[in-house]
Parts: sequence; C-alpha cells; structure tokens
Amino acid sequence: MNRTPLIAGNWKMNLDHLQAIATVQKLAWTLKDARHDHDDVEVAVFPPFTDLRSVQTLISADKLPIRFGAQDLSQYDSGAHTGDVSGAFLAALDAQYVIVGHSERRTMHGETDEVVAAKTAAAVKHGLVPVVCVGETGEQREERGAGVVAVEQLQVVLDAVQPAEIVVAYEPVWAIGSGQAATADQAQEECAAIRRGIAAAWGEEAAAATRVLYGGSVKSGNIAGFLREPDVDGALVGGASLDVQEFAAIARFRQHVGL
Repeated sequence: MNRTPLIAGNWKMNLDHLQAIATVQKLAWTLKDARHDHDDVEVAVFPPFTDLRSVQTLISADKLPIRFGAQDLSQYDSGAHTGDVSGAFLAALDAQYVIVGHSERRTMHGETDEVVAAKTAAAVKHGLVPVVCVGETGEQREERGAGVVAVEQLQVVLDAVQPAEIVVAYEPVWAIGSGQAATADQAQEECAAIRRGIAAAWGEEAAAATRVLYGGSVKSGNIAGFLREPDVDGALVGGASLDVQEFAAIARFRQHVGL
C-alpha cells in the first residue's frame, strides 16, 4: 500500500502565538518557493495549546496546505479537569492530529500505557488522528531487545481502541535530544515490529494502511536514510522543526536526495 509520508514538527514548549504565526507563514512560503507537493509528502506542525487558534486562523484564511495538531489532549470530554484540554475543543479548531503518549508526557507526567490508550480513544472519538508515541530507554533496549517495549506499549492502545486511523511514532528515548539518532536499520527494525503488532491486533489491511514514523534527533542530513526503509513512513521532528529552513529541508527529502 502506498502510504503518504508525514513530516510532523513537534514544537514542544516553544514559540508564543505571534512567533507561531511568523513561523507557519515562513514555512509555507519556503515550501511554496521550493514547489513542495503537499499531496506527495504531508507536512504538519504541532504548536503549544495557546498557539492553536492563531495557527488555525492563518491556515484557514490563507488556505495553506500545512496541517496542524495539538501536543496532547485529555482523556475526558469535559468537567472538573483543570488545565486539561478536551478533544472536542481541538476538533472545534479543525485540528487534524494530536500527539498522544510522548515520552516526555510519560516520564515527566507519569502517563501510563492505560492513560495513553484512553487518550487515544478520546482522540478517535472526536475525529482526530492520534499520533501515538512508543519507545524504549537505552537500558530497556539492552535488557529486552529491539521492538519489545514499543510493541507492548502499543498493544495496550490497540486492545482498547477499535481499528481506526492512527499514526504511530517510534521514538527511542535514548536518542531524543541527544543529537545521536538511531540508525536507519534500527528504525526499520522497530517500525517493522510495530507494523507486525498492528497486523496481529487489527489485521493486515490496517497494518498496511497505518503510517509509522521515526522520531529522535531527526535532521535534514539523516532523514533520507530513514525514509528509504520500507516500514518508515515519515518523521516526528522535535528541535529541528523550530528552524524553518531545516524543517523545510527535512520535508523536501525527496528533492534533495532524489527519492
């Protein structure tokens, strides 16, 4: 199955709403000048909550082909959940995606696999495509081997949610922010294991349709190697997504490497 690559930029806790407007405008202009085909390689940004309305207004008013999503959502629809943001609110902003279970949420906020599964269900319920993050620490990889932890984390989600459109992002915790990315072979090994896990739970057709991304110290200099692998369908980009020229170069991987 021909899966459209997705290059997703997770801004984390960076850029206020005015900076977000400038960044999205510059990104759109840079990709347009380079004649980027958004149908061939999809580009999405994931700003902080306070930026979402500004980004949505800009994209809608200027009819920009860039897509956007949120960095998290609540597992609840409404109620006494101070500081949380409902999937219903994100859907009302025309967000297409939402990141769920990022390693920083798991480690800094104690999100369990069960919470991640509940948030995934909430995203699907409100018509959002969840980008479900899974991955292991260096110690876990050494002790348990490749693919084991990521598939176990994802299995909880797959058991809790009926087959639906999701994106899975494999993020080796040991590589995030380290400047040391996994090798293309390591990324392929993990993404292939994830796809086999989806096939076992949801069937071969769902597995073939689901995009699996790699995330962890992604740069324009290494993206081509990852995207040459058959089971890697894009990238979840962190720090490099804040640099418009670099992020645009990552999104244009086909042009500058001839893929």
